[in-house]
Amino acid sequence: MDYAEMSLQKHEEWNGKLEIRSRVPLESKEDLALCYTPGVAAPCLAIQKAPEKSFTLTRRGNTVAVITDGTAVLGLGDIGPEAGMPVMEGKCVLMREFAGIDAIPLCIRSKDTEEIIRTVEVIAGSFGGINLEDISAPRCFEIEQKLRERCDIPVFHDDQHGTAIVALAAIKNGARFLGKPMENLRILIQGAGAAGQAIARMLLAAGITEIVVCDRKGAVYEGRDGLDEEKKALAEITNRGMRKGGLKDVIAGLDVFVGVSVGGCLTPEMIRSMSPEPMIFALANPEPEIYPEEAKKAGAAVVGTGRSDFPNQINNVLAFPGIFRGALDAGATEINEAMQMAAAQAIAGYVKDEELTEERILPDPLDKGVAGAVAKAVAEAARKSGVTRK
Repeated sequence: MDYAEMSLQKHEEWNGKLEIRSRVPLESKEDLALCYTPGVAAPCLAIQKAPEKSFTLTRRGNTVAVITDGTAVLGLGDIGPEAGMPVMEGKCVLMREFAGIDAIPLCIRSKDTEEIIRTVEVIAGSFGGINLEDISAPRCFEIEQKLRERCDIPVFHDDQHGTAIVALAAIKNGARFLGKPMENLRILIQGAGAAGQAIARMLLAAGITEIVVCDRKGAVYEGRDGLDEEKKALAEITNRGMRKGGLKDVIAGLDVFVGVSVGGCLTPEMIRSMSPEPMIFALANPEPEIYPEEAKKAGAAVVGTGRSDFPNQINNVLAFPGIFRGALDAGATEINEAMQMAAAQAIAGYVKDEELTEERILPDPLDKGVAGAVAKAVAEAARKSGVTRK
């Protein structure tokens, strides 16, 4: 099937993937008086006295803004905010279908970091959460961090943390399937952008200590020339063995490859140089770093990609709907590390021991029960870590 051509036709036919519908009756003068004037003055005044009531007297408590500046859309790059709208609409549809969340796409016509931060900050009172999407690195790090500091609602950059959560779940279950202690795994991450850095930090938080991150110039290590501030910080906590050189040089003997980079950069020869029964997660789209059949022929025991037409898809839809559902249900003011770790464990635990195979280390992305399991775990973690209004 030519998905590109068919999708273009469908988008023309759909004329947008979202619409707004009323939740209240409007058939009589009484309905009008309750929904609008004069009755609506009462909830307005109640919110004036106690702004937190906006989460229960309006739809704010179930509404998330999905925000982009269009600078890093899918694998397409900087295509502009309007061109990013189909992706943002799609994200909103997934939140609705999997978690019952009302999500609104907002595409900002600015690349100025402070202007984006200020724009989101001043509209945050209309939403229960902020999902940042497809914003280029390294700007995305500062935007998320400052918004987390300035907003009293959860701010979550899915390209970073959603990818990291699902990748961690995949590695957990890959290790479980192969009977390997996860904390002993030696992992290489190809790609030092938003996703690569978030994956590295999440794996460290999960107890994995031997992690090497590579960018276009090779292994990231302390003292390497040309590192920006984010990569310098990354170099301080990864690659403690100071491996140097390109991907071919540093991958030898390692147990896991996680690619968030470019298609075709991993070769069968590189896989053969890894430890026995390596795990390969080639997440570049549309072309993975190596195709599954090639990886298996080279000795890979478990292979995952970012594509829906191969087994073991590392798909963020396993994470973000349930994470926001849990955060909203708990009245969370942020999505912290404990909540993210709870999400990863819930995704991994959704696949029981007897269900694990080399082609099923993650739940089916279309299984709507996953979001509920993730939401429950995230809400509990939010309450335990004391980041809730309720």
